[in-house]
Amino acid sequence: MSATTTPAATAAAAPDDVEEGVVLSPKFDAAGLVTCVTTDALGGEVLMVAFMNQEALQKTIETGEAWYFSRSRGRLWRKGESSGHVQRVLEMRVDCDQDAVWIKVEQGGGAACHTGRKSCFYRRVDRDAKGEPLLSAVDAERLFDPAKVYR
Repeated sequence: MSATTTPAATAAAAPDDVEEGVVLSPKFDAAGLVTCVTTDALGGEVLMVAFMNQEALQKTIETGEAWYFSRSRGRLWRKGESSGHVQRVLEMRVDCDQDAVWIKVEQGGGAACHTGRKSCFYRRVDRDAKGEPLLSAVDAERLFDPAKVYR
């Protein structure tokens, strides 16, 4: 993977160029971020949703490993830098107007979620007897103990 990305490129690009062209011109939001949906390349499950700034996107393209921007920590991070559960990017796509990224990854260690689960989406929204929203665990098996991994 190799490409040059600049926020200014999107501003100058015509809609047809963004939607049908061959130049990567990500449309970063006011905070300088694009949403990134990460799925398991083998099974197709959604593993996580995170954000990328220009540097994270560029590092992901250059290294073939997933890099993100943490809004809570206010910094760039490589997935797996603490846990060792690195995400190897097998395919990257952008949506029609290039304001979202989708990466298909090979998930090292089997778990993408910091809670020790394969996916961050381990709770389904159901309804209780009164019709109120209720969270139910699905695919919630822990593959590692976060207390032992994140010391």
